[in-house]
Amino acid sequence: MDGSARKGYGLVAKVFERQLSRGSGGAAVAVYHRGEPVVDLWGGMRTEDARWQSDTVAMCFSTTKGVASTALHMLADRGLVDYDAPVAEYWPEFAANGKEAVTVRHVLTHSAGLHRIRSIVDRGDRLLDWDHMTDALAAAAPAYEPGTRHGYHALTYGWLVGELVRRVDGRPVEEFVDEEIAQPLGCDGLYIGLPESQRHRVAPLEAISLPRPSNPTLRRIEKDIGTRMGKVISALPGTLNTRRIANALVPRNAEEALFSEATMDASIPAANGFFTARSLARMYAVIAGGGELDGVRLLSPERVRVMGEVQRRGRDLVLVMPMDWRLGYHRVFTTRGPVRSAFGHFGFGGSGAWADPERDLAVALVCNRGSGTPVGDLRMMELGAAAVRAADRQASSTGGADPDLAATRRST
Repeated sequence: MDGSARKGYGLVAKVFERQLSRGSGGAAVAVYHRGEPVVDLWGGMRTEDARWQSDTVAMCFSTTKGVASTALHMLADRGLVDYDAPVAEYWPEFAANGKEAVTVRHVLTHSAGLHRIRSIVDRGDRLLDWDHMTDALAAAAPAYEPGTRHGYHALTYGWLVGELVRRVDGRPVEEFVDEEIAQPLGCDGLYIGLPESQRHRVAPLEAISLPRPSNPTLRRIEKDIGTRMGKVISALPGTLNTRRIANALVPRNAEEALFSEATMDASIPAANGFFTARSLARMYAVIAGGGELDGVRLLSPERVRVMGEVQRRGRDLVLVMPMDWRLGYHRVFTTRGPVRSAFGHFGFGGSGAWADPERDLAVALVCNRGSGTPVGDLRMMELGAAAVRAADRQASSTGGADPDLAATRRST
């Protein structure tokens, strides 16, 4: 592990060091508190024979949604987007197939009924084609009456929000993020897709695939049995709808796109953000600080308040658990329980980032171990709990630091 943690935040360093010792690959964690960087740590292996460096970037899957959402909120803050306006007001072709009344708010709260990726993608490389994906979503029919239910738009969310940004601003979402967020904040790694000049910094993902039968006949039998079982289970009341989950989360032949170098050339705003932890934490520190950091204002305090308001409660149709959807962000889970005033976005593989405006606290993790749930794993929850505990101790401190929270600077 290398990097630093200020006095009072050594607990975060201890948790992170323990995570590195028990896992594979590498990772980086960053924390901002009261507008100051208080934790900036990295460690483990970027590749089999190269260590994780200070400037290493990692692809962060759904954590990218939080960045894309922030871009759209910036346009709303400028008076260019109305959350309750129909999407078709900005994107006329979207009005097809009963979507005339789908609003921007429906999209941001995963209640537009457009979670079904398998229904619109016949092969993995389609995910790399922006025009194909946005045309397919514009032509698609919603799975339910928009606004009546909510189900995680695991991949479709990125093209929906990204096309709104493009239609309103004129720039592709990856350019908007670079020019309006990353550059003003001086971020060293906040990309959707990745410029060729930066690819030497990438920590390749450790993709994990389920074993499959090698015999073609066995594969056909497996597929047939799986399809039949899915139909039966999905028809039963009160059970997981496995077909809906697969339709939203598992595009056909996704590995040929998401785990290939071609992903860096594309823009998939729900999946292919390439970030350093400190850049993610810096963006969320803007939100935690009421829209401003180091004299750079991206959002108004009023906009930040609206961004953090819970819009949709109850069980998510795809993820099954309640996510307390805000406008593009979800609730924050930690090993010490939810953080009521915080919101952000976690991702498959373990990455995640969030802001807590009440504490003026922002936390971010990036890593290259491709496992876990669709919304992160225990690592982000452990680090979040440690960061909250440290921040609360600092807030109540009378000047003396606890002995287990000493300043950290190490390379081991």
